[in-house]
Order: sequence, then structure tokens, then C-alpha cells
Amino acid sequence: MYPKSLKDLIEAFKFFPGIGEKSAERMAFSVLGLEEEQVNFFRESLKEVKEKIRPCSICNALTDKEVCDICSSSLRQAKLCVVEDPKIVFLFEKLGTFRGKYHVLKGLISPLDGLNPEDIGLEKLIKRIEDEKIEEIILAFKPSIEGETTTLYIKRILEGMNVEVTQLASGIPMGADMEYVDALTLERALFDRKKVE
Repeated sequence: MYPKSLKDLIEAFKFFPGIGEKSAERMAFSVLGLEEEQVNFFRESLKEVKEKIRPCSICNALTDKEVCDICSSSLRQAKLCVVEDPKIVFLFEKLGTFRGKYHVLKGLISPLDGLNPEDIGLEKLIKRIEDEKIEEIILAFKPSIEGETTTLYIKRILEGMNVEVTQLASGIPMGADMEYVDALTLERALFDRKKVE
């Protein structure tokens, strides 16, 4: 029904999460109304993001440099907020209240999904705690079985090390995806964090 190039564009938009047939059609027709410079900007942005964005060599957050601006900063506190996904770093940074650093794991412990403790990069976390003389780590995982399992495992492997282990306070609903939690709830959970027992 559609010309091939338009049909291909509709199919391309369906690669994005949450975009079905109707939304993809709307987006494709919107492209037809864009100016040439807008289309070029969109094309170049897609190309650059694929070529330049990579994990920071220290914390695994997304950056376009070898080491991200947060890890490079000498103004950050000796606190480490540990998260499961690089997107969550941006979420905390938007709040503007946390002045420590971050560490992104390669997911949460989930044997059913084939993710065991040795698969999520905990050795890199332990090395950072020792090398950077971290005073506190804040475990900021989604409230789920996987999040709780990972929290307890990290608490156990850090016993005997001179670091306080805390986690976000309650207020974040069980099973919620961290990226969908509103800023006020997230800020409150960070402020009211509690020691992991």
C-alpha cells in the first residue's frame, strides 16, 4: 500500500520500544514534513550516537569519552551509587542532589535469566571501592527479587571492608522500573536511604 521507502521508514520506527504500527506511521509521515536540514540533523545524530557513545572505562556509565565527566571530577564525594542500568545515572543526575560517583553493573543477579554473581561485574566494583577509598556505597536497584538478591550478595561480599552499605528507602513500589519513578519519590528514597542489614 505504501511506497517502499515510506514502508521501510515505518518498519524502522517500529524498532523503538513502545512504537506500534499506528505510531510508526505517524512518525514516518511527520518526517515527510521536516525540512532538509532537520532530516540531516536527525540522520547525523543517529550516526554519531552509534559511533561515539560507549561505557566509561571506570564506572560503565554512557559517555562519548574514555572516562566520563563524573569520574573525572575531583569535586565528587567518596560515595558510590551502584545501579543496574546506565540510564539510571542520568535520572539521578537530573535530580542534582547526589554529589558522589556512580557504578553501573551489568544487570542484577538472576539465575533464571542466566545472570550469576560473576556475570554482573562485581570484581570491578570491589576494585573501585579499594582504589578510590569509597566510604559509602548506595545500592539503587529496583525493588524486586533480583534487586534484593543482588543487594544481599553485595552486602555479604563487602563484609570486613571499611565501607558502609546503604540502599534506597522504601517509597519506590515493588516491581517498579527505576526509570519510571518520579523525581520526588526518587529524591526522597535517596535522602532516606538505610543501612543494609
